[in-house]
Amino acid sequence: MPDRRITKSKYTADRGIPGAFEGETVTRRRFMTGSAHTAGAVAASAFLLPSLGFAMGPIFEKHEQSWQDVGPVADFPNDTYVPKTIQISQGVGDVGKSTVYMRAHNDAIDGKQKDEYDGFVAISTRCMHLGCPVRFTAAAQRFICPCHGGVYDFVGRVDGGPPVRPLDRFYTRIRNGQVQIGPRFSVNEELRRFSPRDPGEPLDGVGQYLYPSRPSIRKIPNT
Repeated sequence: MPDRRITKSKYTADRGIPGAFEGETVTRRRFMTGSAHTAGAVAASAFLLPSLGFAMGPIFEKHEQSWQDVGPVADFPNDTYVPKTIQISQGVGDVGKSTVYMRAHNDAIDGKQKDEYDGFVAISTRCMHLGCPVRFTAAAQRFICPCHGGVYDFVGRVDGGPPVRPLDRFYTRIRNGQVQIGPRFSVNEELRRFSPRDPGEPLDGVGQYLYPSRPSIRKIPNT
């Protein structure tokens, strides 16, 4: 039985395409359209890929912070804060240092102690608006950010201004009579712990889903 399949010619003129020229396999219109689409895709990628990398990069950036001594137990009262300097980033000297405000846990203020890691309260000085350094003012019993007027109450909750969540905290523990400070964590208005988030990322309501945790960050180091 003879094969009745008709093979379509690869030449545009044979296929009756308007504007076709003898011997061409792709019309100029199709070539120009394809070229324009390709150029558009390349241009869009040049903008979108770096932006995507910038947005997604921190999610997989690994942050490790080992435990470090900050002083004996007797150094920390439970009714005011003591500033301590800690090393946030290793291997960069003084540039990697930061100040934290610390005090002993107070059941009347903080409620029942959650676990062994919050016997002492260690509050970050990084404002949750844009990251400016805040300072504890003993007379007002408030943390104040001088940049944009952010105000936090005694436990670090937002009390005024543009910050979107309470100040971050650090895990603490006692070893050989010394108070040690560990990794940073973020909290919502109920002071519930979350893995570290960046300033400007709320953790109440839908915020905790819009700004997901970073899977490469371990909450508590083993050493």
